[in-house]
Amino acid sequence: MGGTRRWCRAPALLVLLLVVGDACSSGAKRDTAASRPTARPATTTADPTTSTAAAPCGPSTTVAGGGGGGPEVNPPGDIPDNQAFVTFTPPSGGYSVQVPEGWARTDGPHGVSFTDKFNTVRIELEPTASAPTVASATSTEVPAITAVARCYEPGKVTTVVRKGGTAVLITYQADAAPDPVTGKVVRDDVERYEFWRGGTEAVVTLSGAAGSDNVDPWRLVTDSFTWR
Repeated sequence: MGGTRRWCRAPALLVLLLVVGDACSSGAKRDTAASRPTARPATTTADPTTSTAAAPCGPSTTVAGGGGGGPEVNPPGDIPDNQAFVTFTPPSGGYSVQVPEGWARTDGPHGVSFTDKFNTVRIELEPTASAPTVASATSTEVPAITAVARCYEPGKVTTVVRKGGTAVLITYQADAAPDPVTGKVVRDDVERYEFWRGGTEAVVTLSGAAGSDNVDPWRLVTDSFTWR
């Protein structure tokens, strides 16, 4: 009889242990699932070349620098003091301007640009009924620039006198297009000069890495603009 009682208790105890163990295991699984953080949805960034939404302003690079006690070295955005300039006149005529010699030339439907490293000189002709003013540039040109410039930061709208006549000058900062190889974005200083004569507006835009010392070469270019 004693052997029979021990045989009957063992299965009961085994069943009890299995039930408790299963309950603990289930509870542990539920606790683990409850404490696991919910996965965050993946984020995507719109391609600024295909989206009409404004591109997000990320960190940009200022390549111009300088200073220190060593010999003077031109930062990458500076146009060298010994840069030679040549006269450019478009095949259709209309104007002439001095541009840096050796810079890459690109012809477009409305004008031409010359580029080297971080600097660009662009000249465009546009039919315009009346001469631009500070007021018209502020109300019309600046909003148009703001709509397309990456990370636009306003400067000033003024009038300046050059050898080719009086021009409206719009200054601002914006990010250049990302480098196709490195993806780095350079912050640009931009000067946009608007000359006008007889129903035609000539827009001379100069851009270069923010902080570059290009006052003299940019003055040479804009002073050289002449109507033909």
